Amino acid sequence: QGILREGLEDVKQFFKANGSCRLPLSPSLLVKGIVPRDCSYFNSNAVPLKLSFQNVDPLGENIRVIFKCGDDLRQDMLTLQMIRIMNKIWVQEGLDMRMVIFRCFSTGRGRGMVEMIPNAETLRKIQVEHGVTGSFKDRPLADWLQKHNPEEDEYEKAVENFIYSCAGCCVATYVLGICDRHNDNIMLKTTGHMFHIDFGRFLGHAQMFGNIKRDRAPFVFTSDMAYVINGGDKPSSRFHDFVDLCCQAYNLIRKHTHLFLNLLGLMLSCGIPELSDLEDLKYVYDALRPQDSDADATTYFTRLIESSLGSVATKLNFFIHNLAQMKFTGSDARPTLSFAPRVHTIKTSGRIRDVFLCRHERVFNPSKGYIYVVKVQRESPSDVAFVQRTFEEFQELHNKLRLLFPSSLLPSFPSRFVLGRSRGEAVAERRKEELNGYIWHLIHAAPEVAECDLIYTFFHPLPRDEKAAGTNPAPKAADATWACSLGKVGGEVKLSISYKNNKLFIMVMHIRGLPPLQDGNDPDPYVKTYLLPDPQKTTKRKTKVARKTCNPTYNEMLVYDGIPRGDLQQRELRLSVLSEEGFWENILLGEVGIRLRDLDLAQEKMGWFALGSRGHGTL
Repeated sequence: QGILREGLEDVKQFFKANGSCRLPLSPSLLVKGIVPRDCSYFNSNAVPLKLSFQNVDPLGENIRVIFKCGDDLRQDMLTLQMIRIMNKIWVQEGLDMRMVIFRCFSTGRGRGMVEMIPNAETLRKIQVEHGVTGSFKDRPLADWLQKHNPEEDEYEKAVENFIYSCAGCCVATYVLGICDRHNDNIMLKTTGHMFHIDFGRFLGHAQMFGNIKRDRAPFVFTSDMAYVINGGDKPSSRFHDFVDLCCQAYNLIRKHTHLFLNLLGLMLSCGIPELSDLEDLKYVYDALRPQDSDADATTYFTRLIESSLGSVATKLNFFIHNLAQMKFTGSDARPTLSFAPRVHTIKTSGRIRDVFLCRHERVFNPSKGYIYVVKVQRESPSDVAFVQRTFEEFQELHNKLRLLFPSSLLPSFPSRFVLGRSRGEAVAERRKEELNGYIWHLIHAAPEVAECDLIYTFFHPLPRDEKAAGTNPAPKAADATWACSLGKVGGEVKLSISYKNNKLFIMVMHIRGLPPLQDGNDPDPYVKTYLLPDPQKTTKRKTKVARKTCNPTYNEMLVYDGIPRGDLQQRELRLSVLSEEGFWENILLGEVGIRLRDLDLAQEKMGWFALGSRGHGTL
């Protein structure tokens, strides 16, 4: 910190002598001074500086940049240029992936400037709001986006931005082999846009722990990202859209394989250590798989998504990074509540005279459960507010208070565990009474506890409280923006059907809206097809089994070889969806019969087919 202050004095003297200068990042950025109070440094290995410059334009905001010394920023510039080209290809094809691409400029050997994106936070900072083990939890990203987008339409827009930008990041980082991915170099904007920073390792040159690669998954796609996309912990039809976006974006880049190989080939002699020979180019060639058909590449990338989502190594890597960063965190850092956008105090909000938990209500958004409505009375008789909090938010308050105060100063918190098979309504009623006693004792505790910022922030109305004033939360129609249900009880299956060189290709893509089993559990669905008539049962084809989901994704190709075009007119595709039941007989969830003569197979046919009882399918 001392060295930084000395350096800033030199910069101030420079501006006194010269008046103003243009920043290397862009000739359009004209600055006239430095703002020392807004300057600091990051805790990564190179200890980059966070600098804030005064804009010459009196109406313009301060210009914030990062100055790095010790990293070869030419590699970052090249990586960002490749991502910028990918984005142009997608936009030209009518696919806006909502990518965030920032400026980066190397100003000398091992040094340079990077643009700072406003209103963005690293995944690590978002996750540690839920504790050091936040990287193992599913809700942090969704809760953070909800906190910054309290209105329902704002949140839906942020989720849409997240789906597109996350898909673009997955494709770009895989194709370019960007490594050393941890939760401090992946960022999220309050608008939902996700983006990667710090491209010190690419083309598959991963960091090693002995003989073990640090980056074990094909790319970073974790369960907390899937939680945002699905709107919960179960797969939904929005996940189908995410997979389709990834595969479409991947196939569009594959069409320009030679462009990327030629551009990177031109840079072989520029002295970047990780781009120095043909093996580095071969990494990109292998990642783009130009020899594959679009259908094969779709299947391949779907398996990569499944592999990344199932990787425990990524979360473990994030957790280790959280631990490593703890040594840089000052002990004076005050705990804050993850669901509150800002801190409130007794001075800013007014003294609380009384609190009373009035009632509990059933809610369905963002997940099913109960909220507790608390009446907050301040010193002024007319100053009354109602706030809605979940049991988990009460528990977070208690956990954060325990970090500040000894247990002897705090009331005991109700147990979250429920013995036996108690009904949800009965549990909520009992918790209401217990929580009422808890908050009464909090407000009447010792002054250092009762008047602390955590308690005043907890009882300060959030935007969701102001919106809900006088209304009851209503159930939200699931996936209203993304799925158009045909009203069939058995759900729908998305297929791509094509015919070429006496081969019939059936791509089983997704299924949505399958009914749960009779015991209320989600099925383990798989797809089985026959090409009728088939008296000998020789045309049976099957997909893999998806586990515990009503909205599975497959992207598997089923092929029938040796089918003359004339035979297609007499054939019917019989598709059944069954749940695998181990030792018991598999359960039929729905089926559809598709007369091939009804389809013009001169070109690929893709669409959703309604599942039901035996009968002919409608597209």
